[in-house]
Amino acid sequence: MIKEFEVHSVEETEKLAIKLSTLLTPPDVITLEGDLGAGKTTFTKALAKGLGITRTVNSPTFTIVKQYEGTYPFNHLDVYRLAESEEDLGWDELFYGDAISVIEWAHLIEEDLPPERLEIRIVHEGDDRRKITFRPFGKRYEMICEGIDL
Repeated sequence: MIKEFEVHSVEETEKLAIKLSTLLTPPDVITLEGDLGAGKTTFTKALAKGLGITRTVNSPTFTIVKQYEGTYPFNHLDVYRLAESEEDLGWDELFYGDAISVIEWAHLIEEDLPPERLEIRIVHEGDDRRKITFRPFGKRYEMICEGIDL
């Protein structure tokens, strides 16, 4: 079950992310794909806000992983710099631990991703318009998709 949303503003993107946050619990894994500037970090910031995180959330490009405390622990990963790396960074501890994880550029570590996860693809369609596609892998994530609407 793939679910698509068309949003027309940053506020609608944030609203969708906050709605998603109400359905998540550890150790949920969300992967985010999209071109530069598509809105991955904007989506992640709103998701974190919905999880009660008050610290500033920004892209962890140079540190790979940033961890935050809110309603649940929250891991924000940007694996863009790992494109050519064979390094094992302890993915199991991150993906099967006590936190919700969001991974930007997840296709670059495809072989290390958990088989059950929610893939979100954000496509820039001009101005502030975006197409946001949710693709669940596993029953848990199918239920999450069923529970989300704009």
